[in-house]
Amino acid sequence: MPELPEVETVVRGLQVLLPGRRIAEVRLGKTDFIDDVAKLEEILPGSRISSVRRHGKFIVLLLERAAAAPAPSQSAPGRFHFIVHLGMTGRLTVFPPLRPSPPHTHVSISLDNDTELRFTDPRRFGRMLVLPEQQSASVLGPLGTDPLEISAQEFRARLATKRARIKAVLLDQRVFRGMGNIYTDESLWRARIHPARLASALKHEEAARLYRAMQQVLRAAIRLGGSSISDYVNAEGQPGEFQIRHRVYQREGKKCSRCGALIRRITVAGRSSYFCPRCQRAPRQRPE
Repeated sequence: MPELPEVETVVRGLQVLLPGRRIAEVRLGKTDFIDDVAKLEEILPGSRISSVRRHGKFIVLLLERAAAAPAPSQSAPGRFHFIVHLGMTGRLTVFPPLRPSPPHTHVSISLDNDTELRFTDPRRFGRMLVLPEQQSASVLGPLGTDPLEISAQEFRARLATKRARIKAVLLDQRVFRGMGNIYTDESLWRARIHPARLASALKHEEAARLYRAMQQVLRAAIRLGGSSISDYVNAEGQPGEFQIRHRVYQREGKKCSRCGALIRRITVAGRSSYFCPRCQRAPRQRPE
C-alpha cells in the first residue's frame, strides 16, 4: 500500500499539473470504491481545482464551484474536498487525452487543457468521495499528527503515553497519519529499536534516535520518489527508487548491511516485521 512518501510524491506531481484547471467531464467505470457516485458526478463537472495536498495517506483536491454553475443542492457551499485514497494498487496519474487508458481505469476526469486525470485500481481497495469543505473533518479529522510536522519533543511525549509495541504505535493512523509497514521497519532498523519494544519503555535517547531516523527515512524516500514494490507510480506514471535503499523490509534471510547478521521476520501488530536480531535487541519480556 502506498505510504506517506509515495502519496507525497504523487501529490507533488499533481500540484504542478492540476491547480487552476477546470473539470470538463467525468467518466466512470466500476464505482464500488466511490462513497456517493451521484454526488461525485454532480459536483466535479464545472468545478475548478484550487489546490492539491496530502493528509496522511489521503490525496485532497480543493474544488471551487464556478459562480455561474447551478448549485448542487440548496444547502451545498461553493467549496468541496475531493478525497482520494489509493488503497493497495491505486494510481492517480495525468495523461494526454489520446493515450489509451490502461486496464482497470475506473475514473477519467477530463480537464480544460485537454489532459485527463485517471484513477486506475486493479483491486479496487481505494476510496474516493466528495464532501463540502467543512464536512471533510468527518473523514480526515480522526487522523493523528503528520510525522513530518511533529516536533521531536511532541514525538517523545506521545510515545511515553503509549503502552503498546512501538511498531503498533507507529502504524496507528490515529497517532501518526501516513506511516506504514515499509517506513516503520526501516526507521526502527536505523534507530536500532526492536519492533516489539513497548513505546512507553523507550529511553529518552532511544525515542530521540527514532525520531531522527523516521525523519531521515521519510525525507529520503520522498526525494527518491517513494518505493515501487508492486503497483506504485507517481503522477507521471514513473516508479520510485527508494526500494534500492531498503535495509530490512522484505529482506528476510539476507545479511544486515550494518552487522552481517541475517534479517528475520516476525509478526507484530498483525503485520510482518523485518528486523536485525543483533542490531535490534528483543525486549526481555514481551508484552501480552
